[in-house]
Amino acid sequence: MALSKHINPDTLIKESKDKKNHHHQLTKSDPNKIHHPYGARYGTASIPKYHLPSTGTDAEDAYQLIHDELSLDGNPSLNLASFVHTWMPEPGTKLMVENMSKNLIDQDEYPMTQMIHTRCVSILADLWHAPSTQQAIGSATTGSSEAIQLGGLAMKRRWQERRKAEGKSIHEPGPNIIMGANAQVALEKFARYFEVECRLVPVSEESKYRLDTKKAMEVVDENTIGVFVILGSTYTGHYEPVKEMSDLLDEYEAKTGLNIPIHVDGASGAFIAPFAHPKLLWDFKLPRVVSINASGHKFGLSYVGVGWVVWRSKDHLPKDLIFELHYLGSVEYSFSLNFSRPAAPIIAQYFNFLHLGFEGYRAVALDDLRNARVLSRALERTGWYQVLSDIHRLKSTALVQGTQVTLGLDEENVENYTEGLPVVSFRFKDDFKQQYPEVQQKWVQTLLRVKGWIVPNYELAPDLEHVEILRVVVRENMTEALIDQLVSDIVQITQDLVDKSSSTHALDMLGAQNHHRSSHHTSGKLDEGSGSKSSGTYAKQC
Repeated sequence: MALSKHINPDTLIKESKDKKNHHHQLTKSDPNKIHHPYGARYGTASIPKYHLPSTGTDAEDAYQLIHDELSLDGNPSLNLASFVHTWMPEPGTKLMVENMSKNLIDQDEYPMTQMIHTRCVSILADLWHAPSTQQAIGSATTGSSEAIQLGGLAMKRRWQERRKAEGKSIHEPGPNIIMGANAQVALEKFARYFEVECRLVPVSEESKYRLDTKKAMEVVDENTIGVFVILGSTYTGHYEPVKEMSDLLDEYEAKTGLNIPIHVDGASGAFIAPFAHPKLLWDFKLPRVVSINASGHKFGLSYVGVGWVVWRSKDHLPKDLIFELHYLGSVEYSFSLNFSRPAAPIIAQYFNFLHLGFEGYRAVALDDLRNARVLSRALERTGWYQVLSDIHRLKSTALVQGTQVTLGLDEENVENYTEGLPVVSFRFKDDFKQQYPEVQQKWVQTLLRVKGWIVPNYELAPDLEHVEILRVVVRENMTEALIDQLVSDIVQITQDLVDKSSSTHALDMLGAQNHHRSSHHTSGKLDEGSGSKSSGTYAKQC
């Protein structure tokens, strides 16, 4: 049957467009097409900061304005406060840019991206010695914070299922979870957000500023959903003793029949220990470890935006936490807190796995630890500083009756040293503070910032909050040359602080004055005191 008339698509579109009325327009020119010289338009004109401008700005001008403001930020390469990685090879950055528009959740539209995600989970399950990588299950997250929430939720839900099966209440007295007082805030957030009692175990110098396993056992009971054990404290870099905690829980189960699982917060350490400390028992080799999280954007060497959580088997992820979605033409399964998430950081993680391999990651980890040892020793040899981290200290097996065995000792062999993150935490020695009581340690942070270095000075965990520490995270880009310059700057700053003829010493006068409060616009910000009182678990600049 012939069509009654010919339909022209171009004509249809033209006739279907909105009609523009010019009668009430003062000018027919398009202000968005007028290109002003950068300085001529914005050199003196005010730019709205806290409300939407009435008219838009040329893309190049908008870029330049924002670029200039962001130049006031610190240099990421000199940010020694952060565990977050700040450098990737150019091909890795290129891959991220090429895939910036992809949404990981759209599995039907981006099947290869989803396949890469699955490969990454399998690689990590194998790296962390899951009994069977076919049975292990996991997911990418926006970081370790989300991953910790998922690991904690799974433990809480399994505890609830067990209590219901036994005919017991899940409300009175309710679930609890155990962690050291040195825990990063994300761990405590899980407890507070998901209504689990947080039992913080005090840390001490004797416990190496980390979880005291014997004290942890004092607060374990039938309502304990699990124990968070941290592989790499944000305060001092110490690994918490996962094997020791596991053994004590084994003994507890033998006496009571209660099976208390462990979730390992390996935000940093899960990408260091497998490569630098392969003999250390901390992962799925221990049956009591049911889940592990890690930050790909820390020592996973990817840019910020990717974390991981892996369970040793599907049995440890309750089915009612997994959602079956009939979405965009396919059946998908989701068990993360976020739905949409950028695919680019996951692709960057896979790039690192292929580019570096096991030997590459091991080389980076060993270099980081070597440079951290150099910094630790140099600080101690000044006579001014005490180093709290232990990665530069020899194990007892490398000592004989307290005397170092120098004959034949390979000082570059990481196996001879205490395991931990490439983190250097240090403070003024007690005798230094007695000799120079007017010198405040926080001034070292301020004066290092003047030289470009970002090194935090903050209090230790509860019960040790009277102790302030400076902390340096040694990442891949922190080369030996930068370590050398950092030591030189710390030495110069400290010498100037104790030299009464130095202008730097005048800081003791400035320190007595109140800091001038900035008059920045505070719209949208919370006022001081709006949040609950800190329990001390937050390690700054993490």
